[in-house]
Amino acid sequence: MTNSNNDYVGVLAADLNGQDLRIGIVQARFNEDHCTALTNACITELLALGVAQEDIKLVTVPGALEIPFALQKMAETGEFDGLVALGAVIRGETYHFELVSNESAAGITRICLESGLPIANGVLTCETDEQAQVRVNVKGADCAKAVVEMANLALALTPDLDIEINSDEA
Repeated sequence: MTNSNNDYVGVLAADLNGQDLRIGIVQARFNEDHCTALTNACITELLALGVAQEDIKLVTVPGALEIPFALQKMAETGEFDGLVALGAVIRGETYHFELVSNESAAGITRICLESGLPIANGVLTCETDEQAQVRVNVKGADCAKAVVEMANLALALTPDLDIEINSDEA
């Protein structure tokens, strides 16, 4: 019987306990039926993971390009342990699909890294309405799991603020 490398190192296991976590959700309203379904699936899963209803805050914005701004403002409040971005971008006949998809994703990633706050990206990028409809429930729930896990990881890796003060006064 062989041992894995995990037998020799400390492993910080995935923690999907949402109790006491404060989660913010930014939902785009463009392609509203898909976005609402994403949000419903996300909230249902957050509640199942133990996040209290009063610890979930939902903000809506016009479309996917506005999501990063709302995420940034929410991150600046210091009120959240993690954020979720939800939207649906469906390919049309122009280059606009690529622009919206790429810039939205880049903005979400930038806010996550600059703020140090975990953000689950649930902005669907699909070819058709049918593809989006098939994905909304799974993606919404996946984002809930991802934000809870990453918020717990961030909290576990944050040094304690217990500062020992040494006094050399004699």
